[in-house]
Amino acid sequence: MIGVNFRRYGGLGDLNQEKTKWFTSRRHCIQNNHMKPITRRNMLSKASWLGTAVAVGLPLVSTAAEELPGQISAATKPRLKVVVTGGHPGDPEYGCGGTIALCSDLGYEVVLLYLNKGEWSDKPSYDPSPVRVAEATKACEILKARPAFAGQIDGKAIVDNAHYEQFHRLMEAEQPNVVFTQWPIDNHPDHRALSLLTYGAWQRMGKKFALYYYEVSNGEDTVQFAPTHYVDITSAESRKRSACYAHASQAPDKFYALQELVTRMRGIESGHKQAEGYIHHVQSPAFALPLASG
Repeated sequence: MIGVNFRRYGGLGDLNQEKTKWFTSRRHCIQNNHMKPITRRNMLSKASWLGTAVAVGLPLVSTAAEELPGQISAATKPRLKVVVTGGHPGDPEYGCGGTIALCSDLGYEVVLLYLNKGEWSDKPSYDPSPVRVAEATKACEILKARPAFAGQIDGKAIVDNAHYEQFHRLMEAEQPNVVFTQWPIDNHPDHRALSLLTYGAWQRMGKKFALYYYEVSNGEDTVQFAPTHYVDITSAESRKRSACYAHASQAPDKFYALQELVTRMRGIESGHKQAEGYIHHVQSPAFALPLASG
């Protein structure tokens, strides 16, 4: 608001003239200071200063949003960790190999935790564990995952307090955001044992990670499995196939064909060419399952 001394003016006409003069002078002042014509000389001068500032490390004005104190930048945020537990080398690859590949493509850290190394304690003359471990390592390289082993014996899985605690320590060390494990209603005792040990670790860790169940060779191993969630693996099927065929000692021609029948059936159910089905534990946190990458 402009303060005006009415005694200086003869009337409203004089007052209006003075106000017009004042606003005109202010407009010219602003134009002179802020609206100078842009010339080539001015532009070169500005560019020269900017180059000097970059060269000597002077601070420049950033148009990016600044992070709040204590805020973690996207580049330094911890990676999401996925753990897939399986009774034997090959179970995670057959049950969720497509999902594993998609998770790896998203930048997640993926660990395949096998209950055993495929060795048989009742056949000391032949120990297949070095072969099975090498195959698991190759499969994990294809899927961009890391293999880990719980140290039990193929066909002689133990579920007791000591092994609950041991498996819990393994899971505690990994600190997963989501775990995929085998369905407990399964014809193979190692699969059932693995499922119970994983469930026990989930309970002991306060049910803080998302828990999903997967199927293998539905009807032969897994039974009574009705998925609540699906992942379209059409774009990742070739990598899943390669990872499963890395287990060359385990008759992949037979077992992959059987598993492919399952993924095609789940694809029909979910509207995709091929899909992997999962049952989400209702008391576990939600987790965004990966979408197809192509």
